[in-house]
Amino acid sequence: MDPFRKFVLKPTKLSANQIKLKNWDPHYIGNKSKIDTVTEIEHFSKKISDLQYKLFAANNKSLLIILQGVDASGKDGIIRQVMGALNPQNCYVKSFKVPNENELAHDYLWRIHMEIPKKGQISFFNRSHYEDVIEPGVNNLISRDDLIRRYRQINDFERYLTENDITILKFFLHISKDEQKERLQERIQDPTKHWKINESDIINHRNWDKYMEVYEKVLSLCSNKWAPWYIIPANVKYFRNWAILYIILKKLEIMKPEFPELKIDPSEYIID
Repeated sequence: MDPFRKFVLKPTKLSANQIKLKNWDPHYIGNKSKIDTVTEIEHFSKKISDLQYKLFAANNKSLLIILQGVDASGKDGIIRQVMGALNPQNCYVKSFKVPNENELAHDYLWRIHMEIPKKGQISFFNRSHYEDVIEPGVNNLISRDDLIRRYRQINDFERYLTENDITILKFFLHISKDEQKERLQERIQDPTKHWKINESDIINHRNWDKYMEVYEKVLSLCSNKWAPWYIIPANVKYFRNWAILYIILKKLEIMKPEFPELKIDPSEYIID
């Protein structure tokens, strides 16, 4: 049995708030020890690298990896871990922050679509189009009708992408409130991490319950058979990294990238 079946949201017609994050243990590590994961992560990384090379050579599909989670949930750490296994030639990271003036002049999905990976590429979204329902939902920036419309549009958008050979992996990095408090405090106390924290991080921590409520809606309303959500227990960093590498590997294996056939008859050519 796939050890992560319990962390995949079943693609059903869910209603808002059906998912309750309190029922998902952010400290879960299964039977994995830190020592176990080191060797397995190296093994996963090597296989992912081989499959990425085939994906690039085939040049007919792409993989989009979306990372969502509260501040300090580990998005940057995941990217560092996974990127270490990949060739940067056909892999890139895009971080989505507050929209700039040019982005605001377009529809909210415009800037997302501009960064969708080309064929043969793997891309990581550090935050994503889900910010356009999370922040408005927490801070009451748009009407309830507009929010409902955006949920539908996001589902339609992701379905459109997958129907055009873009595989989507969506990870919600699930940490506890106490774990986030500890990590934010570490950033305050460590001068080498001061650049990682700002006033909004503290404000958002105080709004923890609101964020969890909105994330529950996101997970409930936007987990579909074409792009299901994975809820990753992320309190323990080594397990978080192991889990996501494992899922990426399995998804690439399902995609079955293969080297393209040779377009010439090698017997007819001699290189002097």
